Amino acid sequence: MKVRTSQHVENLSSNDKLLLLQYAINKYEAEDALIDKLRNILDQKDIDRGIDTLIGTQKVRRIGSDILQNNISHTGELPELPLHLKQIVDSL
Repeated sequence: MKVRTSQHVENLSSNDKLLLLQYAINKYEAEDALIDKLRNILDQKDIDRGIDTLIGTQKVRRIGSDILQNNISHTGELPELPLHLKQIVDSL
């Protein structure tokens, strides 16, 4: 059974999910910790698909086998976090 935050994550757009992932990666670079924290918020397939998309668009890079890092040198700073996602990120 999933524990949901007050935000209805079913209503998050694809871009919201990607932004949420980027901010989560900023907090937890270890992929196992990241997935563990997001498991209660996003479906596993959304997490996997989002990570693959972020790597494919070079917004995130993989360092070694289990470390993810925002590719700030390629994309610049993280986009501004909308208020409706801030509560979710703060709860991670």
